[in-house]
Amino acid sequence: MTPLSAYLVLSGLLFSIGLGGALTRRNAIIVLIGIELMLNAANLNFIAFWRYSEHPEALTGVMFVIFSIGVAAAEAAVGLALIIAIYRHYKTTNLDQIDSMKG
Repeated sequence: MTPLSAYLVLSGLLFSIGLGGALTRRNAIIVLIGIELMLNAANLNFIAFWRYSEHPEALTGVMFVIFSIGVAAAEAAVGLALIIAIYRHYKTTNLDQIDSMKG
């Protein structure tokens, strides 16, 4: 049986990769992919802690993950719709070139 620490290290790596992708890239689609990686790292933590809890039959971790997947799907749909609308207007998905909302 794999120890809990292995899942936590994997989750930390996934979160770090997602955070790096979200903060360093300028393409809006890559930023969304980084955010999705961070959400999946949190889901992995939920499942790992649920599995190694005192009462794994309670399914609380699974319910959190199902809710989180629903939120991630909605975020991806709205995010991609915004990216498509921005691309139609500016002809780019580079976040540095989109500046009309600056004050």
